[in-house]
Amino acid sequence: MAMGMLLVSHVPAIASGLETLIKQVAKDVPITTAGGTSDGQIGTDLDHIQKAINDNPASELLVFYDLGSAKMNLDIAEEVSDKQMHVYDVAFVEGAYAAAALLEANVTLDKIEAQLKPLKVK
Repeated sequence: MAMGMLLVSHVPAIASGLETLIKQVAKDVPITTAGGTSDGQIGTDLDHIQKAINDNPASELLVFYDLGSAKMNLDIAEEVSDKQMHVYDVAFVEGAYAAAALLEANVTLDKIEAQLKPLKVK
């Protein structure tokens, strides 16, 4: 599959819980998570995010995050990654869930982004 998803949260349980929820509607979408720091603490770090990017088999990623400092690390990761990344400033749970369901249904990126537009919060 050419498109996958990356979920970045300050809390490991939030990232893994959202992945579990999404897999209910998008079992074929490759999803990786970067929840917490590399050593399992609350927060985010660049190395953990880069590992999640590299572990995802997709060449293009739809990326969702919870708070602003995650976005700062994502910006750096995006600059050094070979993968095409689309980072969305939308409600974390609702945006990721909607995008995953649409990806599973093979909806085009333009249509997915149109559906995400009303969920913009950041």
